[in-house]
Amino acid sequence: MSRLLQRYQREFAVAGVYTLVLIAMAVLAPTFFHDEFAGTWVRAAPVLVAAIGMTLVIICRHIDISIGSQFSICGVLAGLMAKSGVPAPATVAITIAAGVAMGAVNGLLVAFAGLPSIVVTLATMVVLREALRWDRQGEPVRGLPATFQWFGFSQQTGEVVLVAMAAVLLSVFAWGMRNLVAGRAVFAVGSDVAAARLAGIRPKWVTFNAFALLGGLTGLAALLNAVRFPQVDVNAGVGLELQVIAAVVVGGTAINGGRGTLLGTLAGVMLLITIGPALTFLHLPPQWERAVQGVIILAAVASDRLLAPRSAAKAVV
Repeated sequence: MSRLLQRYQREFAVAGVYTLVLIAMAVLAPTFFHDEFAGTWVRAAPVLVAAIGMTLVIICRHIDISIGSQFSICGVLAGLMAKSGVPAPATVAITIAAGVAMGAVNGLLVAFAGLPSIVVTLATMVVLREALRWDRQGEPVRGLPATFQWFGFSQQTGEVVLVAMAAVLLSVFAWGMRNLVAGRAVFAVGSDVAAARLAGIRPKWVTFNAFALLGGLTGLAALLNAVRFPQVDVNAGVGLELQVIAAVVVGGTAINGGRGTLLGTLAGVMLLITIGPALTFLHLPPQWERAVQGVIILAAVASDRLLAPRSAAKAVV
């Protein structure tokens, strides 16, 4: 048990903080659980889906700050297809494929051209965002069919479907990262590229696939978010990249690669998503949300630095 706690100390710590927040809300604002608690999970579902892909990319020692732009484009694309009468299965497939294509561009430039991921994705973020702004002129996609919102279900059923889809994806990817060769290859590349190459792994393809997979998951996340509203906002993805990256890092994924778990990512997403509504129910200024999130992120990164020497010493012993 002690070994388990030591191995997943960050994940347990974040889950513990989330639990403390919920306990505090139960004492100070019990109406939170009746009015808002389920809503936090529904809002977290699209963020979690995108965060799954971001976890893989960061474990590979890279980062993608263009997913907010990808998210906005995929959401608008899904709305336009639904409005034009494209069948639901085709809408889902094309939206995900569009995300994969945008992620693949990043992957090609990073993995095969050898460009820094922060520079590449900063450039694609701006290009994609400005292209969408030029095309739509800020105009949302209106006139969506009733079968698009909540996938044609009632809101209550649709919310359950969204959360269930995110939970299934999380379970599948968590299992795959532990048990499949492709999943272990991500950790190998993030830990030591040279050693991974000697072990028969092709780091460039692993990195490329991680970016493409992140793009596909971002496309799916955009679709899950779009079905929640009567219209698709072209700015829906603004700020998503920071939210997702923060949740992944807070959840224990090392920013320098090689380590991370999806359960930690789940805990990070839920903790950061809950802060805003919690402040509202506690009648505190909403401006504090970013400040509290910043403190949590800083504490998470600092703990990595403080715990790294201990881990290294134990490894030597």
